[in-house]
Amino acid sequence: MISMELIPIGRIQTPYADIAPFRPDPEDTGEFIIHIEKKYMKAMKGLDEISYIIVYFYFSKSTRTNLLVHPPHLHGKDTGLFASRSPNRINKIGMDIVKVLRVEENLIYTSPMDILDGTPLLDIKPYISEIDNPFEK
Repeated sequence: MISMELIPIGRIQTPYADIAPFRPDPEDTGEFIIHIEKKYMKAMKGLDEISYIIVYFYFSKSTRTNLLVHPPHLHGKDTGLFASRSPNRINKIGMDIVKVLRVEENLIYTSPMDILDGTPLLDIKPYISEIDNPFEK
């Protein structure tokens, strides 16, 4: 078995303390900010030129793993964990795609995210439609 270590590169600020919406309304109020550790600020170069980013994070408040889940869009029907967006993952890794509104020093202001406040940030990658959505032409 391989052992892995993940190092948070920052934290995520949202208005959701205990429950995040399945999909936040684009007009949700509150601040949605990604705080990057200052020692990683050089890695942010060019982010202000990118429209959308993929945010990888750690479901630090998730306490269970279910192999069968009941996603809201399936109206109570069981489906496998790997066919869902449930936060109750085996490895507790989540992702979201958000719009970059502005970048100020070590802060990235974004569109609403379905992430709890204080969630550890694992990585950020640019969303590139030709790569990330191969069906878009």
